[in-house]
Amino acid sequence: MAKHFDEFSFRPAIKKVVERLNFYEPTPIQSQVIPAVLKGTSVIGQSQTGSGKTHAYLLPLFNQIDVNNHEIQFVITAPTRELAMQIYDEVKKIIDYAGMSGSLNAKLLVGGTDRQKMMAKLKTPPHFIVGTPGRILDLVKEGTISIYGASAFVIDEADLMLELGFIHDVDQLLVRSKNDIQILAFSATIPEQLEHFYRKYLENPLHVKIDDQLSPEKLEHRLIPLKHREDADVIVEISKAIQPYLAIIFANGKEAADTLASSLQQKGLEVGIIHGGLSPRERKRTLKEIQNLRYQYIVATDLASRGIDIKGVSHVINAQLPKEEDFYVHRSGRTARAGMEGTVISLYDEHDVRLIETLQQKGLIFTFWDVKHGEWKETKSWNERNRRRKTTNNADSEAWKRVKKAKKVKPGYKKKMKEQQEKIKKQMNQKSKKKRK
Repeated sequence: MAKHFDEFSFRPAIKKVVERLNFYEPTPIQSQVIPAVLKGTSVIGQSQTGSGKTHAYLLPLFNQIDVNNHEIQFVITAPTRELAMQIYDEVKKIIDYAGMSGSLNAKLLVGGTDRQKMMAKLKTPPHFIVGTPGRILDLVKEGTISIYGASAFVIDEADLMLELGFIHDVDQLLVRSKNDIQILAFSATIPEQLEHFYRKYLENPLHVKIDDQLSPEKLEHRLIPLKHREDADVIVEISKAIQPYLAIIFANGKEAADTLASSLQQKGLEVGIIHGGLSPRERKRTLKEIQNLRYQYIVATDLASRGIDIKGVSHVINAQLPKEEDFYVHRSGRTARAGMEGTVISLYDEHDVRLIETLQQKGLIFTFWDVKHGEWKETKSWNERNRRRKTTNNADSEAWKRVKKAKKVKPGYKKKMKEQQEKIKKQMNQKSKKKRK
């Protein structure tokens, strides 16, 4: 595996881009994917958000572009317009850094933009198109663009594409592509339906799986017991105890997010909100306000853990823990990026115990806290009480075994046996303490 970007056979223009991006050592996924893309091999890449996968495919694709060939050479699809816009921003940056602004053309194709203006700009085919599969498919069906000449097709966040119901549009686009098109598919997980899709289109792909590091050194995971309190009340207390640069507060679903945001606003906390139920214009406005540092807190659904890249997140707060461990990983991946420190704070209840146990078994280390009057208080772990109860029951049982049973029952024998049992239990506890010392 490559340990330095100099080891890749990039052209001088792309080497210049790497220098301008201040890239030195490739990330694990970059070191494996870049050589494969340069060879024309199809790839299935599995890694979480923030692993460097965008440049793992962009840099080698740019390396192979033919500026004299005026047709669409590369198609990049993403499940949300926000993610497509972020990838497009990286594409524009690479074009600028490579000094290709006059000779290389890229277009962003997403909904919510002026259709007529977009069609007018597509009279000259761009070299790169980046967009949502639905909008690209509409333009292909209308005959505005053709992707048949494209040599590579990127499916970014493929599992989210499947989850949001866009994989059919991707399927329809690939039907209209060359049979031997290079497919670069990236996803954090590979559900069964996605496996079938991959088998249909990818022949002998390179499968690169980067194991998620659940607990990097600079990422702290805190658990706070809900204890029948309202999540908004606890989050307000957390807000008094932390000074986030930016905190994302995750809720399970659009309705829960709306309810929580409304409750926090009533309690005086100014929060932004992002979820799939908002109109594109509303989401765009919120993201712009986040960039302008209007909010310190954003209430969001899992759309923001995968489909939107929000920079500068110092804290992740799980108002409700997700049902699956993968989503905990995706949410956590929004912070402690690019060498920064980060904290994940999760409110939990009894029904979250199974998820917590699973994450602990995978090596994640939790610390246990509560927060009152804006101050952190370290507490015992969620299973400490159960362990203590179990230990007490075992001691009671063992002590009763050692009590001498009277052959003849006399008045007051129950009281005497109970006193004897308590005495034996006390002796057992004293011996146990001595051993621990």
